[in-house]
Formats: sequence, C-alpha cells, structure tokens
Amino acid sequence: MSIAEKPEDLLSQADILGMSGLDFMRGIVEGRLPGPPIARTMGYTLQEVEQGRVVFRGAPEFNVTNPMGTVHGGWYGTLLDSAMACAVMTSVPKGSFYTTLEYKINITRAIPLGMEIDCIGETEHAGRSTGVARGEIRGVEDGKLYATGSTTCIIMKIARER
Repeated sequence: MSIAEKPEDLLSQADILGMSGLDFMRGIVEGRLPGPPIARTMGYTLQEVEQGRVVFRGAPEFNVTNPMGTVHGGWYGTLLDSAMACAVMTSVPKGSFYTTLEYKINITRAIPLGMEIDCIGETEHAGRSTGVARGEIRGVEDGKLYATGSTTCIIMKIARER
C-alpha cells in the first residue's frame, strides 16, 4: 500500500465516486491508489480487502502513548474506526460515499508497545442509507483479543446535475 504524501497525491472526489467502494479499497491494498495519510501517522497498513471485510495491520510505537506510557485509547479507536468503516466501504456502490456516524470501542487488555496486531472490520449490514459493522483487534502471534468495536455509517449518493 502506498500512502499519500501530500494533498495532491489524494484522488479527487470524482475519481473516487467513479468506482465502487470495493474497487477503491482493492486499489489501495494493491498499491494502485494512495492509502490514507493517517495510516503513516498511526503506524498501520491495509493488508486484506474482500467484500464486507478488511484487515489492517500495525504495531503501536512510543508516539501513540499517553502520559503513563501505555497505548492511548485513541489508537485503538482510530484503527477500529478505519477497519469497520472500510468494511462498510466495500459495499458502497459506484457514485456513493460514506462517513462514520458513531462508533464504540471496548478495550479488553493493553497492547504492548511494538506488538503487531490485526484490526479486522466486518460488515453486518449495508443498505441504501446506512451501514453497520463490527471490529476487533487481535495479536498476530498470540491471537488474543485486545479490543472490540461497532459502528454505524451513513451511506450517501451524490446527486447528479441536470
């Protein structure tokens, strides 16, 4: 996955709307389209994409810790929001887009710094106007559950000009 370095590296809205969400997500994982800049900031990459499911992989580093030196809850939330919403994106038709309406996370145990995790998002529903997904963060080597999440996204169709 290549990550956009500057604003002009990102695709235009017209380019994004010209493909289905699944094609867009596949383009990112295959390196044909730029990935989100937040991925570099937060230390994760898109690993797998299929209809209704995505997997991000990452490892928290010192720059995402809180004042106590543990992984900040925002890191868990950002990864889960990305995975769950991108899972919904795989069901968004050409000419539509989505955004997160709300999400919730539950952290079940602390992730040690530097430990590689997978953040899996899976769509439970994708309709005309809403998408619902769930997610989990698991250790790559130990398979343990570190956090779970759920989201509701709004799916919007761009009105065509006459």
